[in-house]
Amino acid sequence: MDKKIAYTAIKPTGVLTLGGYIGIAQNLKSITENYNSYICIADLHALTINPDPQELKNNTYKLLALYLSLGIDTENTTLYLQSQVHEHAEMNWILSNFTMYGEATRMTQFKDYQAKSKEVNMGLLNYPILMAGDILLYDTDIVPVGIDQKQHVELCRNIAIRFNHKMGETLKIPDVMIRKEGYKICGLSEPTKKMSKSDRGDTGTIFIEDTEEEIKKKIKRAVTDSESTVRYDVENKPGVSNLLTIYACLNNIEIKQAEEHFKNSNYGTLKTEVADTIVKTLTSLQEKYYKYLSNKEYLDEILEKGRQKAQIKARETINRVYSKLGIIR
Repeated sequence: MDKKIAYTAIKPTGVLTLGGYIGIAQNLKSITENYNSYICIADLHALTINPDPQELKNNTYKLLALYLSLGIDTENTTLYLQSQVHEHAEMNWILSNFTMYGEATRMTQFKDYQAKSKEVNMGLLNYPILMAGDILLYDTDIVPVGIDQKQHVELCRNIAIRFNHKMGETLKIPDVMIRKEGYKICGLSEPTKKMSKSDRGDTGTIFIEDTEEEIKKKIKRAVTDSESTVRYDVENKPGVSNLLTIYACLNNIEIKQAEEHFKNSNYGTLKTEVADTIVKTLTSLQEKYYKYLSNKEYLDEILEKGRQKAQIKARETINRVYSKLGIIR
């Protein structure tokens, strides 16, 4: 029996955070071993914030190097760059005609952008439609995402269902996969908000490129509370709960086990052990990461191999879609 298809993508808009690593990247190798996987570097999505061109290029290579550092087998996994497969842009336009304006403007992330910015480009409104096209191009069965992207996958499902209803069965309806624990790692200085890779100068964000000294300093400054008991209580003890979640996820144990481990410990001990765990995890990762990053020629070879594999499937789907629409190929 053929494996089900999994699709995942990350934007190369900055260095990945510890939160991103725990929420998605840490599980990628397992996903690729259990599913026929497509892993996309979503550089077209990154254009919504008008990034510096050189920075976008550098971050694209960094994300590719990270994927390889995680042990992704590119022989059995399709790892590719979104912009190099033109069917993504084509699918985006097609699905825009099957998406209602009200649906697009109801997306929580879009409304957040509206509230924060005086100028909102059309790319931000179109973002989840492009994401829907990404997913649907590969006959995806499951989409592993963080909780903040769940609404976008639901929109993708609605668009596909509408297309199939109007044009006949054409697109596979995907399901969402969200990690039960650790899906939202919060900032160390603001433990009620998601750890963000846009906060490059913020001591509340740990990046995968951080040094041992930087990591320990950030964890030492992490906000806790005026109590002294280590227990998991997101509402009343968000800072401590966040540290427990990080510790549990990186050690692949349940949060209850982490609580038990620290039940007689003070906050100093908690922070020390969490910092040591992060350092151990990232030191091992960084050694491979920088080795791959130093070999751009090899990275380009990986991208070309991925482009060829992705385009075969994408072209198959887009031809099927065009046929239903009456567009001559």
